[in-house]
Amino acid sequence: MNKLAGIIEAILFTSGDSVELSRLKEITEATDEQLTVALGVLEKRYESDESGLVLVQLEDSVQLATKSDMYEYLIKIARTPKQYRLSDTALETLSIIAYKQPVTRMQIEHIRGVSCSHAIDRLLEYDLIKELGRLDAPGRPLLFGTTEEFLRRFGVKSLDELPKPASERLEEFREQAEAEATEELGEDPEKPINLEV
Repeated sequence: MNKLAGIIEAILFTSGDSVELSRLKEITEATDEQLTVALGVLEKRYESDESGLVLVQLEDSVQLATKSDMYEYLIKIARTPKQYRLSDTALETLSIIAYKQPVTRMQIEHIRGVSCSHAIDRLLEYDLIKELGRLDAPGRPLLFGTTEEFLRRFGVKSLDELPKPASERLEEFREQAEAEATEELGEDPEKPINLEV
């Protein structure tokens, strides 16, 4: 029975939320009686003052929770902000998404000139960007945009508050884009190309 109790404990810990008793029975293939006994084992295990956990049994579900007298310690860790560092690649990718959203991975890679899969995955993990849907085009690629967490982290209330690129940088970007377009199209470099930045 301790084995079943351990399995249930692992399920509840991983879930982080209440789990219906019927779902526990289905996963563990236990009978009603076995489930009741295993939950009793867990309940007794957490009765000790040495445990910071408690088994909360609701009407038709059960949840693993922290004891109320642990609140003062939990609030200290909850107030500690997440610490993470963004690489230059991730910052560059995030900038493109912030200013060009909604934007596809292919569009980002076209601007950067290199793959950005890892950077996008990291930004999704940090909740700085999110999927906004799919572009109505062949292959239906995912569209990315920034999140509320992005605004909080960068101290702005809306995307309108993002700093505008310096005019000399815009001119530099325009020249680079024109040069790249000329190179790709194999056209006369003297011929003017109309590009909007």
